Amino acid sequence: MNSLKELFRIGPGPSSSHTMGPQRACLEMLQRVPSADHFCVTLYGSLALTGKGHLSDVIIQKTFVPKPCQIIMNTTDTMPHPNTLKLCAYDADNNLLKEMIVYSIGGGAIVIKGEESKEGNHIYPHHSLDEINAYCKEKQMDYCQYVDEMEGEEINTYLNEILIQMCKTVDTGLNATGILPGKLKMERIARSLLTEAISCDGSEKEKLLLSAYAYAASEENAAGGMTVTAPTLGSSGLLPSLLYYYYYDCKMQREQLVNGLKIAGLIGNLIKYNATISGAQGGCQAEVGAACSMGAAMVAYLMGLSMEQIEYAAEMGIEHHLGLTCDPVGGYVMIPCIERNAVCSLRAIDAAVLAKHLRKVHKNRVSFDMVVETMNKTGMKLPIELKESALGGLASVIKI
Repeated sequence: MNSLKELFRIGPGPSSSHTMGPQRACLEMLQRVPSADHFCVTLYGSLALTGKGHLSDVIIQKTFVPKPCQIIMNTTDTMPHPNTLKLCAYDADNNLLKEMIVYSIGGGAIVIKGEESKEGNHIYPHHSLDEINAYCKEKQMDYCQYVDEMEGEEINTYLNEILIQMCKTVDTGLNATGILPGKLKMERIARSLLTEAISCDGSEKEKLLLSAYAYAASEENAAGGMTVTAPTLGSSGLLPSLLYYYYYDCKMQREQLVNGLKIAGLIGNLIKYNATISGAQGGCQAEVGAACSMGAAMVAYLMGLSMEQIEYAAEMGIEHHLGLTCDPVGGYVMIPCIERNAVCSLRAIDAAVLAKHLRKVHKNRVSFDMVVETMNKTGMKLPIELKESALGGLASVIKI
């Protein structure tokens, strides 16, 4: 598995696979052919079907400025990967200088056809949580110490920057009003939801605060603002909402929250390596389901639970989202994405609380590794209409 630096990336919304990935592909082409006069980018599969709603065309043209770029949405030809781009660079006489096929594989990562992946070295020697558990038991270490051993001291600095950006994204979203871009004409409601939360007491206040923070980060992402893949941008409201709540409302120390990100990152890395975090490949179980699993594990750690309880929380976080479809209305990361981030931030806490007590009375029959394998198989069986194509589910019912 790669470094957590490859999982948590800071970049512009609204989609890691449809915005960040294409942006990186365009930057790579510019670096290879700086003398090109103009470009043409053809989008296939999910990129073509939902590229407009995900601002793929906007980020591509913006990246190539001041050089012109023609964008073609090819919704008929089938490619090996559902998020495929073909980039062509031309000289002033329209002679082809360079052609490059790129796969946007999720979380902002890209793979160039015919080349080895540049997504970083595999620094983790273990590929399952069972293997990691056995290693930690042998070395008498916990998950945080395991990440520190594999990543080195610099991971603390990097994750602190990630924490700062996540909180900044929530702050920006809480202070913004108006209509989100696109044909849905959705109004930002995070600020109003925060007002509602302040007027409540007890557990209702906690739930509304978490929801307001999740809405804030998700709305900022939908508006194309700067946010963090966690593990994707479609699920980028969940972890920030939890971290913001524990930092500002529970007054938890930043060092502890950085350690919590290590736990979340480890779980996300395992899902990414053994299954997928791409909605176009696995449906929303691979995005918000994965984020819920990461959040549940992080909350369990922040509650001071054991490694067995942390695994149980992570397992529940994704088990009960198996088969979750990715059906963005109009191709926008808004309906059902924004509300789903809020709902699943609450489910992450529920999973941690359940794991705390359930693990005391019985040993779970379903391991985390089993659920990840199941999620991967389930994603393969989901029809394309339910995998970020805006062709089925809510996207086929709600007309815009």
